[in-house]
Amino acid sequence: MHWQHASGTLSLDKPRIFGIVNVTPDSFSDGGRLTSVDDARRLIDRLVAEGADAIDVGGESTRPQGATPVSADEELRRVIPVIEAAVKDHHGILISVDTVKSRVAEECAAAGASIVNDVSAFRLDAEMAAVCARVRVGVVLMHSRGDVADMATFTHATYGDDPVREITDELCVALERATAAEIPAERVVLDPGIGFSKRSAQSIAALRELDRIAAIGRPVMVGVSRKRFIGELTGVTTPADRVAGTVGANVAALDRGARLFRVHDVKPNREALDVAWAVLDGAP
Repeated sequence: MHWQHASGTLSLDKPRIFGIVNVTPDSFSDGGRLTSVDDARRLIDRLVAEGADAIDVGGESTRPQGATPVSADEELRRVIPVIEAAVKDHHGILISVDTVKSRVAEECAAAGASIVNDVSAFRLDAEMAAVCARVRVGVVLMHSRGDVADMATFTHATYGDDPVREITDELCVALERATAAEIPAERVVLDPGIGFSKRSAQSIAALRELDRIAAIGRPVMVGVSRKRFIGELTGVTTPADRVAGTVGANVAALDRGARLFRVHDVKPNREALDVAWAVLDGAP
């Protein structure tokens, strides 16, 4: 399977890792750590050296407690210099922008981003799908409910006996939004939204039954890195210390059909996923 994006095609013949670069003051585990473009450049240098296939730049937090939406102007002020620096420093590296705003998506695409990672799956901005179609980016459509302020809380974590069916159905609706905007299916990746509008048991169910989401027929990305459910399972309270749990969840997701992985800690995940892939021998 391949994923088309604005600058070409990414083969999914092996696990692909997106390194997280949050240029926000309030992200749940790394907010405020990058206070300048030079800080971001050093982090990107390290992520690329450790084996990242792409860099995912975010300028608005969706943290579980107290996320505050920001204006498009402020989000662009945070992310555009970092995207431009990444393009300059690492020719050919894929850049993704994590945003729910069509204006941010469009201007980031002009600055060199090839992928738009929309955690609202085109729900929150009526123009987003049309903009993504026009600039021909690859898109990640992530399952969530609610808005930026509450999508990572439990406010909308109301599911029946089969939460994976509801998640799958809502991702199919998101895929229909992309199709209606004439975004080719080959440009779409789906993300179950682990930790977003889901209690831990629901996130674990989504990972356990990830093959049902993969059966929709699009590549699957997972973002489990340092998430709350890992802390609840392991007793590790500091998000940055949840590396081992993150690796375990990603290997399980690989076995169930995920091919794209969004992580803070590239090196341990790169090594674990490559070894797991060799053992699986490329089996879906």
